[in-house]
Amino acid sequence: MTSAVKQVLPEGDSLHLVQITDTHLKETPGGCLEGMDTDHSLDHVIELVKRERGRVDLVLGTGDISDHGSEAAYRRADDYFARLDAPVAWLPGNHDCADTMRQVLATDDGFIRAVDGGHWRIILLNSQVPGEVGGELGAGELEWLRENLVAAADAGQHCLVCLHHQPVPMGSDWIDEQMVADREQFFAVLDDFDCVRCVLWGHVHQQLESERNGVKLMSTPSSCIQFEPHSVNFKMDDQPPGYRWMALNADGSIDSGVSRVLGVRFDVDLNSSGYL
Repeated sequence: MTSAVKQVLPEGDSLHLVQITDTHLKETPGGCLEGMDTDHSLDHVIELVKRERGRVDLVLGTGDISDHGSEAAYRRADDYFARLDAPVAWLPGNHDCADTMRQVLATDDGFIRAVDGGHWRIILLNSQVPGEVGGELGAGELEWLRENLVAAADAGQHCLVCLHHQPVPMGSDWIDEQMVADREQFFAVLDDFDCVRCVLWGHVHQQLESERNGVKLMSTPSSCIQFEPHSVNFKMDDQPPGYRWMALNADGSIDSGVSRVLGVRFDVDLNSSGYL
């Protein structure tokens, strides 16, 4: 399979995205992560998206789709995401098997690795290091990033850059050990281009909105369990599952927010000492 650049034409001046991340589906339905049924939680997140979002131009599945890289989990993920009736761009996380993901989820054109969306280009970077929890991009991904930023700058497009691992500290000692190892090289590439508007990631199971050199930085809650922010050691949070919505506007501005599933009981082991 090749890597695809997907054309997505918005109906109006804004490109409407949904990010659903860290679904951690088990091999069989009803499997639990730290006490939470991850199929149950993803089902409710998908239904929440359908109720709240009038139009979705693209769905971003930014890693840890399967908890152990099983083919059956990816097939169910594909079925869940298909209910949103929009193209899906997938990224592998540290829990995923990238080869199995490609076998199940890639189209005839391959994985979507970049999206040409009118006024915007969305660039997807693989930060997975097989067998490791932490992330790294490497020379090939950084070159892919630069090539796409050059193309976007030449076309007068704004850019959203997506990956699985966080490139900046979250303020939690244990998870900040898992940051993108070559983040300095990553930001050195970004700093060469004025077209970059936002960097978006998953992995951290919590929400962040920040900024660096005028570029928005965003992380998104998991569709299942959440991690407590600003914790020294692994600690679960009692926040419910959620997703991020984004409107990428023609002038380069971004409207975005996180929505969570309310009014539904989700079991979770708040005393867990870790699962990675």
